[in-house]
Amino acid sequence: MSDLWELVWGKPEVDPIALLRAIEQELGSGNPDFRTRLLIRDSTQALERHWGAQQYHKWMSRSPVRAKIEGIQREDLGRAGFPMLKEQLMESTQTETVKEFLRELGTRIQEPATLEVGGSIALILTGYLSRATADIDVVDEVPVTIRCHEEVLADLKKRYGLLLTHFQSHYLPAGWQERLQLFGQFGSLKVYTLDVYDVFLGKLFSNRTKDLDDLRSMKPQIEKRQLARQLQSTTAALLNESPLRQAAERNWYILYGENLPAQGIM
Repeated sequence: MSDLWELVWGKPEVDPIALLRAIEQELGSGNPDFRTRLLIRDSTQALERHWGAQQYHKWMSRSPVRAKIEGIQREDLGRAGFPMLKEQLMESTQTETVKEFLRELGTRIQEPATLEVGGSIALILTGYLSRATADIDVVDEVPVTIRCHEEVLADLKKRYGLLLTHFQSHYLPAGWQERLQLFGQFGSLKVYTLDVYDVFLGKLFSNRTKDLDDLRSMKPQIEKRQLARQLQSTTAALLNESPLRQAAERNWYILYGENLPAQGIM
């Protein structure tokens, strides 16, 4: 499957910049078949509606495959084959934007502070996920040395569209602290991200469809045997809670078409 198809197929969100780059790569590598040309036509129409004519035509004027795109747009390819694309388009949260947020926060607070970041933002920062989010999810609570700077946080939220939130470590696999990875030092702020398998397992025990969609997007990058080993060795407490176990069983079946791996069986 080409990068273009991989980007759009079965995804709840598609980043517009990633889509136009995939279109240019597809057209730069050869002559696409009918179905791919239909996808390109529908994609460029969706991009024009999403950005507006001025920004779309600005991109088109610089595109190295402009002539090929215009040729496809002139073809009689029939009705829309991908009518949901216009609803899927959404700008993804960019890692550099989050880094800028953290750098500014780290220079505007005086006291040293540490953030242990999980959730979707940890996956975005480590390259496992691409989608939009406004939440920088911190384990258990935002440190009081940061919470006390209410005006700073309000200003950063307004300017970056990002805010510090928190979630309970109760929903994480056992031993998650030992697998933290240093993301970076940002002024007086030190930031760690959760291990990708710990984030995956935390979402596995969730009933939220947004978390299931994240799991579906991550699945090709996850080694299933390692995931099963960590599931069996770190989630006994979660599996003992009936609602959480039911969510994990349902999500695992949707993802892999099989029962949740039994405890003690590798």
